[in-house]
Amino acid sequence: MTLWLGDTPMAQRVCAILSAVEREKVAGSSPTRSRQRKQVERAHIVLDSADWHSAQQVVQSIGISRPTVWRWQQWFAQRGVDGLLRDKNRKPGKPPIAAAIKAQTVALTCTEPPHEATHWTGRAMAKAIGISLGSVQRIWQGHKLQPHRLSTFNRSRDPGFADKLTDIVGLHKPGRGQT
Repeated sequence: MTLWLGDTPMAQRVCAILSAVEREKVAGSSPTRSRQRKQVERAHIVLDSADWHSAQQVVQSIGISRPTVWRWQQWFAQRGVDGLLRDKNRKPGKPPIAAAIKAQTVALTCTEPPHEATHWTGRAMAKAIGISLGSVQRIWQGHKLQPHRLSTFNRSRDPGFADKLTDIVGLHKPGRGQT
């Protein structure tokens, strides 16, 4: 239970009123491998608030900002001791790229690029798949793909290339024109 002193909780002193059981549960939040540092900080905020320390005293003793103290005092007031062990309800960031999209990117990298290009570019691949350029680059790096480094013969766009190739290769055949 938390008692707000004043009209605006962010600008006033907050006193957390803890029962003996709650205090023991919060005080048991010592740093271990399984308990994260942020949960320990939250426990210190609540315990110091229960001991009538001002937000500035809590800031100085823990080494965090005043808005952080106020935020977790309010969070504790709304959700209690169990709320300290959970983060706020928000998405953890962008979800990882699905394995199907990664497989599609790798498969498409090994096919012919569009519009008579010699190789897939990252931007072209990103547009074709519908993901970001950075995602394409990470997928290529993870699979050691370098489509800009071709180890195969590049086709020429010259319409008379076949005739020219025959003439040049024909000149260098063994036994022809050599003495």
